[in-house]
Amino acid sequence: MNILVSGAGMAGLAVAVDLASRGHGVTVVERASHFRVNGSPIDIRGDAIQVAAEMGLLEGIRERRVRMTELTQFVDGDGTPVARLPLREIGDSDDDVEIAREDLANVLVDALPPDVVIRFRDSVESLVDDGAGVDVRFESGDTARFDLVVGADGQHSTVRRLVFGPESDYARHLGLYISLVDLPGEVGSDRLNPMYNYPGHLAGIARYQDRALGILMFRSEPIAYDYRDLDAQKKILVDAFADHRAWKVPDLVDAVHDDPELYFDSVSQIHLPTWHRGRVVLIGDAAHCATGLSGRGTSLAFTGAHFLAEELERAAGDHTAAFERYAARQRPYVEFAQNSVGDGADLVVPSTWEAIAARDERLRATGAA
Repeated sequence: MNILVSGAGMAGLAVAVDLASRGHGVTVVERASHFRVNGSPIDIRGDAIQVAAEMGLLEGIRERRVRMTELTQFVDGDGTPVARLPLREIGDSDDDVEIAREDLANVLVDALPPDVVIRFRDSVESLVDDGAGVDVRFESGDTARFDLVVGADGQHSTVRRLVFGPESDYARHLGLYISLVDLPGEVGSDRLNPMYNYPGHLAGIARYQDRALGILMFRSEPIAYDYRDLDAQKKILVDAFADHRAWKVPDLVDAVHDDPELYFDSVSQIHLPTWHRGRVVLIGDAAHCATGLSGRGTSLAFTGAHFLAEELERAAGDHTAAFERYAARQRPYVEFAQNSVGDGADLVVPSTWEAIAARDERLRATGAA
């Protein structure tokens, strides 16, 4: 079949690799001008590890393993360590693999069969599913017809909006915003990664390999803003941290101004009753964003991509049956991941000084000092 994949993130690349390796013609459309690889290291967990092995990717992934999360510690306003983040608090096991986002993207890109078509600087503008195929108009003005369309375009999915309706119908805001900012002046290494809290805020530095990222999180009710307007996002972020001068907060705020690819978004989940309609199907965050608090977004991208590709192969052209079986297999993983978030916000971004002190005391009592 001739299949369009919207989005070249982890889910989009994974499904492109798996579909193309099974003989489908695959086109990937990506709004950015290049593969977007910025972001903190990510985890591959549980059955996603076996999926990576079946796709022939696990060896390359393990070769690039990093250990950022296990070196994370909370510090006070002077930078003095007050507690470590025990891995059991975030559900890590010895089999999990943490890898830099750019490394995983490169593993996937290297695995793409040569006949996969990548359309950068473009995006889906409209879809018309006539039952026999899907006519797609791109923002560039080009048009094409596909047998199937896979929406793998993230939390703010255009494909989901066009087919299922506005994001507000399916998004559940968890009360936080997060930003990742490049810190070229910091040295990436295996040193401990400090995280500083003050009420309703977190500021931290994550070092890995030869890179360092600033992490900024704050509590807030939903904010109305254009998620494609970088200047507006930077203003929201700067305003949220502007009045606090302790630790390295001013330095991190200064770095916000200089990062041309700053990541900023709400911590929100996506809950849909179904992930497919006609010849269009959603995977990854477009279908079921669980947020970074779950630590399982990449694992869900891998299992969903693999299940979809497997079921399309088994269904021998019956895409409806394939979509239903994909959803039935993926749904338990999604429900577990979304439900695992629990009190993650209280662990990472306590709302008061008293809550911060109680969190630190609890972690020290568990041997995480």
